[in-house]
Amino acid sequence: MAEIRVNDRCIDEDEILREMQYHPAENAGAARRAAAEWLVIRALLLDRAGAIGIDAPDDAATVKAVIEREVDIPAPEEAECRRYYDNNPSRFRSPDLVEAAHILLPAKPDDEDGRVRAEALAAELIELLSAAPERFGEIARAQSACDSRHNDGRLGQLSRGDTVPEMETFLFNLEEGQLSPVPVKTRYGIHVVRVDKRVPGRALPYEAVSEKIADYLKEASWRRAFRQYVQLLAGSAHISGFDIAAAETPLVQ
Repeated sequence: MAEIRVNDRCIDEDEILREMQYHPAENAGAARRAAAEWLVIRALLLDRAGAIGIDAPDDAATVKAVIEREVDIPAPEEAECRRYYDNNPSRFRSPDLVEAAHILLPAKPDDEDGRVRAEALAAELIELLSAAPERFGEIARAQSACDSRHNDGRLGQLSRGDTVPEMETFLFNLEEGQLSPVPVKTRYGIHVVRVDKRVPGRALPYEAVSEKIADYLKEASWRRAFRQYVQLLAGSAHISGFDIAAAETPLVQ
């Protein structure tokens, strides 16, 4: 690995390896790049602290003091917050909900024969329930492997993310009162699924989310300003072994 230097500071490989623990990433290479980038940024900030006369007890306090002094973003104005709200309606709505019930016929993912048998039984149950829907609770109590069997298979209210993706696909596409026409396969087994009620999400009023929007916009502005500030520092520094302008990772931990 090429040695990284920032002005008169040297960042060695051992320092990068120690820093990597604070930068989780999809692979070791990405973690190393993120760690090296932060160490370059820290070096730039420490040099800047010396130039403007900041003397804090340790490096962390020094870096914080420089950032607080030189990267200051005002709170977004009301008009900006309202414009963001109006332009992103899907972000500000209550979640879609469904009330559902199921019958779980257990079968492990690697049990091919068991899954074939469970799927065949689920198909029979769907045919039976299509003709006699009032028997759903009775069959759930007798055959389901889920604790919901004690409540006739009812799962209560569910929103997106409450169940595994395979189940969610059916739950949020079935009509109210509809029994799934085919067995639903998940990692837990084979399911017979019924949607009892749908509760569409509703738009949240601006007043309920205005503070959240302001915080988000200020954070986004701060990150942009910090990136520009670091690039300004880098432009007047002597850096070798690392290209801060080409870094792919965020500039803030």
